[in-house]
Amino acid sequence: MVLRRLLRKRWVLGVVFGLSLIYFLTSTLKREERTIGDRTLLELRDSDHHIPWKVRFNLGNSSRQITQCRNSIQGKILLTDELGYVCERKDMLVNGCCNVNSPSSRQYICKTCLANGCCSIYEYCVSCCLQPDKQPLLEHFLNRAAEGFQNLFTAVEDHFELCLAKCRTSSQSVQHENTYRNPQAKYCYGESPPELLPI
Repeated sequence: MVLRRLLRKRWVLGVVFGLSLIYFLTSTLKREERTIGDRTLLELRDSDHHIPWKVRFNLGNSSRQITQCRNSIQGKILLTDELGYVCERKDMLVNGCCNVNSPSSRQYICKTCLANGCCSIYEYCVSCCLQPDKQPLLEHFLNRAAEGFQNLFTAVEDHFELCLAKCRTSSQSVQHENTYRNPQAKYCYGESPPELLPI
């Protein structure tokens, strides 16, 4: 009852309102300072400064001993391991690598890939992208992407992760945000988008 009477007094309501207003203004100003600081950092950066990419290309030194392999995981039937081998899921070893002695395993296979670097099967796209001779193409892409896709590609650690990211369906593969430019070749590691097929 005393609390109810106290809350009805205008000066108590004024104090509560004033404290709420102060809290709101300080939190808004702090957020604005952070935004201005971020914007200032972006403006100070040189226009010709390139992101120091963490990507290190491994040119497939076969004498290197691998105990564990990362692989493309998502394929229902096929997988691509980080050495560029494509194999059927049943031929994957417990360490995640494709069994290179299996007849289904092939390295750096570009089956279903077109000359522009677009493929109809994701695993073949990743394997083809991992070819050592694709390094200049990927480095050129990384240098160009430094400005536009800075946050996306700075998380890439190596050649394999770059190919996994590059081959995923991208906005270049679609037209009007709802149809593929070429439904038969929608996974691309190259720089140019798939050719537009007439509907």
